[in-house]
Amino acid sequence: LTVLTDPTTGGVTASFAMEGDLILAEPQALIGFAGRRVIEQTIKQELPEDFQKAEFLLEHGFVDQIVSRIELRDRIYDLVQMHTMKGWADYD
Repeated sequence: LTVLTDPTTGGVTASFAMEGDLILAEPQALIGFAGRRVIEQTIKQELPEDFQKAEFLLEHGFVDQIVSRIELRDRIYDLVQMHTMKGWADYD
């Protein structure tokens, strides 16, 4: 389980942050490896306004859920419970 907060950038993103089996992100979190300008110069294209935001990553399959920090504790609890033997029975 990985939780991406604002900001999650650079080597953290490129290494272990995106390796979770389930990836949660905070709303509007900045998530990316390289800066916007560097990417645009490299690919010679303009990027969408919401590029590198949690919602963009969710839309493109890189993030599984967007969860506000207020709801995060309960969501993590539910996910852990769901992935235990006893927990599956509660979600059938």
